[in-house]
Amino acid sequence: MLGRHPSAVLLLVQLVAVLGYPFLEGSAVGRAFIGVVQIAVVTIALWAVRRTPALSWSAALIGGPAVVFTVLEALSPDTDWIVLVSALLHAPFYFYVSYAMIRYLFHDDRVTTDELYATGAAFTVVAWGFAYLYAAAQVILGGGFIGTDSADDRSWFELLYLSFSVLTSVGLSDVVPVEPHARSLVMVEMVVGVLYVALVVSRLVGLIVARQPRRD
Repeated sequence: MLGRHPSAVLLLVQLVAVLGYPFLEGSAVGRAFIGVVQIAVVTIALWAVRRTPALSWSAALIGGPAVVFTVLEALSPDTDWIVLVSALLHAPFYFYVSYAMIRYLFHDDRVTTDELYATGAAFTVVAWGFAYLYAAAQVILGGGFIGTDSADDRSWFELLYLSFSVLTSVGLSDVVPVEPHARSLVMVEMVVGVLYVALVVSRLVGLIVARQPRRD
């Protein structure tokens, strides 16, 4: 079953990672484990892309270096250049994976079980991609986001929380962009979140409805 539904595995691993972050990010061992989980997410994402019409070698070309810097970031989370390079590798990788999954959703007029899982997986992948964009912006701007404490930088989990809040348009995040460039990135994610629901979800619903037998 798992072999037939790689998108379901990717979605599950991402959700488990989200639930596990609060327990792990405060220790070196936890950061190392988080790094392993991120590598697993990258690997599973590559596996999922192989089922899509996109080029898996393109994802592998970006995902390979991303894996290396995932390990480096876990070992040295306070080194700015490592965090920046890691973010600049992960962001395009996750955006490419989301693009591949959206192509997968649009490549025919059938709605399979794996395509339904891919709808959720693509959404979470976009959220992770923007979180890495925020992390890169934070290093470049020397800040850019504020929260409830006086720390200069937000943790990656806080930025991921902001990303999910913006993408889903719930607006519940206590992390706020304060620099113009940071705000511009958040505005772009707002548009992406609205378009995703309008284009992807509505198309899937339309296909499912069209396949239902008509009743007189």
